[in-house]
Amino acid sequence: MAVYDLEEQDQLDDLKAWWTRWGNVVTTAALVVALALAGWQGWRWWNAKQAEEASAVFAGLAQAARANDLPKAKDAVKELQDRFARTGYAARGALILARLQFDASDAAGTTAQLQWVIDRANETELKEIARYRLAEVHLNQKQYDEALKVLDAKHSDPFAGLYADLRGDALASAGRPAEARAAYETALAKLDAKSPYRTYVQVKLQAVGGAAATAPAAVSGSGRAGVPSSTPAPPAAPAGAPVPATAPKK
Repeated sequence: MAVYDLEEQDQLDDLKAWWTRWGNVVTTAALVVALALAGWQGWRWWNAKQAEEASAVFAGLAQAARANDLPKAKDAVKELQDRFARTGYAARGALILARLQFDASDAAGTTAQLQWVIDRANETELKEIARYRLAEVHLNQKQYDEALKVLDAKHSDPFAGLYADLRGDALASAGRPAEARAAYETALAKLDAKSPYRTYVQVKLQAVGGAAATAPAAVSGSGRAGVPSSTPAPPAAPAGAPVPATAPKK
């Protein structure tokens, strides 16, 4: 039998007393920490697995889009939205399907996909691109008030020039030239001074009675080329431009 001196016995007694008082608390805290770590690791594993599976579905969608296979594209996007709605692949898939549906003259389907991105996407840039495209769809259908309502939504500064330009298009088409002039002038003020797209906006401004620019840049190609390089480019035609090349957030 072990023999303890009085000092050691006192230390053991103190330890026993401390454990009697705090033992349950320490055990519970240790258990909570262990469970939290296990949960965190499990969550990371689950997210990685979700992203991997979503990536495979998205690859199938991309292949269907290249083949212009609308039924397969719809199936792929439905799977992304049903099973992987939290991943960046779902929102990008919806934008791809919106483009295909617009090309197929399915305005209702296009609108539904763009609205899904606006309501469910986790990335602000994708929401702003979806709103821009949705406004273009309304404009294409001569639904000018609806287009203007969509463009009223809050958006980041890099998109301000493009939103203002599209607002000018909607106002000009609605027969409101004075307001269209103001919108085009705002677009010119917001667009990058070196953007070749400024000349295109200037032409539209002059068409509604605005002043000519002093030194417009030369246009090199068509489409909305005035997007700042730091942001994904919105479409050149209603709902029909490629999906931005930014990597999905997993």
